[in-house]
Amino acid sequence: MTTASNTQPPALDPQAVADFLIQHPNFFNNFPALLAELNIPHPHGTHAISMSERQLISMRDKVRMLENKLTELIQFGEENDGISDKMQALALALMATRTPQDILVALTLHLREGFAVPHHALRAWNLPSDSVPGLSDPVAQIARDQISAMAHPVCGVLAVDEAINWFGETVSPHLRAFACIPLRVSANGVPLGLLVLASEEENRFYAGMGTLYLERLGQLISAALLRMQD
Repeated sequence: MTTASNTQPPALDPQAVADFLIQHPNFFNNFPALLAELNIPHPHGTHAISMSERQLISMRDKVRMLENKLTELIQFGEENDGISDKMQALALALMATRTPQDILVALTLHLREGFAVPHHALRAWNLPSDSVPGLSDPVAQIARDQISAMAHPVCGVLAVDEAINWFGETVSPHLRAFACIPLRVSANGVPLGLLVLASEEENRFYAGMGTLYLERLGQLISAALLRMQD
């Protein structure tokens, strides 16, 4: 005489169930009553809801996420439009410059009032011997080598040690964040100088931040300086 087995069927792997439903999209067409019988925990509570209610909640969550993403993209777009307008204003000002002094004046005005950059230092070589003091001051060869090795602007810590002295003894001890922008007209061109932006705020310039507009800023200044070279 045989006895009934008390063993339970093995538990199904949740991933296997999910894979089965994906591979058999008509499953619920064959068993429509299940849609009404199945109860699923509410994602934002403790009570059970039907599958159709769960799908509705999921769709609402997705719509809310997409709305937030759209709002974020619109904000980024507006910020980029504002930066583009400021870059155009600076470009027009640089096009009107006739001397290295004019470049410094235009740059100082637009960096402070347009971009709210509190401190900057600029060095360039191969300029006329009677150029503006500071702008054409000698730059050590080791610093030039560091600048030549920079393929893109470098943000965060100061990438060129010598540049800290360009801000003066009063300001330099308080600076915490830097953006070093090698000045070259083309991506593979030889640098003709360096622009350093600086701030007392540690998060103003940080490693990993986008550098597209910093590169364009460097190209604009490089083009202006190129006209002043001997």
